Amino acid sequence: MQFTSEQHLDDGVREREFTLGEIPGILWTPASASSSAPAPLILLGHPPLGLRKMYPRLVDRARHCVADGFAAATIELPGSGDRPRLPVVDQARADLRRAMEAGEPVGDEIVDRLVLPLVDEAVPEWQAALDALLALPEIGGPVAYSGGVISIGTRLAVVEPRIAAAVLFAGSLVPRTIFDEARQVTIPLHVLLQWDDEGNDRQQALDLFDAFGSEEKTLHANMGGHTGVPQFAGEAAAQFFTRHLG
Repeated sequence: MQFTSEQHLDDGVREREFTLGEIPGILWTPASASSSAPAPLILLGHPPLGLRKMYPRLVDRARHCVADGFAAATIELPGSGDRPRLPVVDQARADLRRAMEAGEPVGDEIVDRLVLPLVDEAVPEWQAALDALLALPEIGGPVAYSGGVISIGTRLAVVEPRIAAAVLFAGSLVPRTIFDEARQVTIPLHVLLQWDDEGNDRQQALDLFDAFGSEEKTLHANMGGHTGVPQFAGEAAAQFFTRHLG
């Protein structure tokens, strides 16, 4: 990990951009974080739209994390931003768009090509980032994951024992194999679902929630579209993290 820039935001948040090999990322930490008082860490997941496009939403989420005493970090997903494209995913995205515009059902084969290559590459990269972040003296456990893509969060919850809890954002297409993996998830979960999320399958999100094997799992569903998550839903997620990381 190499830090490439640093700035202090107006609310006491220290923001540092970094690269991990060829992977860009951003780390936000509270001023109180130190080797004698390391901050718990929340990994901020996001859709594959590029860090620059997602930055306003990510920094807002990070500010809330830091205000609660947590560090927050994110990395660029494979095939996004300035990273090399994933041709199989790009082709699947084009096939998905054509099917939706034609009013045709989206088959499992398209969903698999769209999501699984991203999951297969992103999860090991998140684990490598976690190795590097936890090596910093001001960062400590426990660790949580927050956000989407929900299939990435599900896989990470299965394979990464350092993830102690997760807030997952429903609203992305889910391959059938991820449902099998969901049954292996045992950490506490808080799932956010927008009931009228355009272009996404509500019943699939409900079925995935039902499949999770966690004894503690909460579904927080609200009316509205994909970007209409109400403020109180975010506050409920913050309370979840305080319970499990505080």
